[in-house]
Amino acid sequence: MDQIELNKKEMMSKKVWAVVGATPDQQKFGYKIYKKLKDHGYKVYGVNPKYTEIEGDLLYKSIAELPEKPQCVDMVVNPTVTMATLEDIHKSGIEYVWFQPGTFDEEVIDKAEALGLKIVYYDCVLVELDKV
Repeated sequence: MDQIELNKKEMMSKKVWAVVGATPDQQKFGYKIYKKLKDHGYKVYGVNPKYTEIEGDLLYKSIAELPEKPQCVDMVVNPTVTMATLEDIHKSGIEYVWFQPGTFDEEVIDKAEALGLKIVYYDCVLVELDKV
């Protein structure tokens, strides 16, 4: 089993997640991922400075504002926002980051690895949740 598969297995066992890019727009992956994690019994915090809530759940403007440290962060934003968020994730002491397709580029992966983060990319968390 390679490192990404190991990271994926470890992440799916973590029960407190943050979804950066969570949105109340039901057509977007930021909503679908947030909702599906909750439906599978995960405690999920949404992070998006553009909105205040999803279905009555408070959304937070940044990782630093979360009331508790998530064990895993799922990125559902463009690579520029992802890159800007990596420092916050690292400073918060979060080890695990899942990059949804389209949320990263080579620079993002290089920086995440340089920060010592345990990462998954190219895989979709929605697909993994269907296996659980």
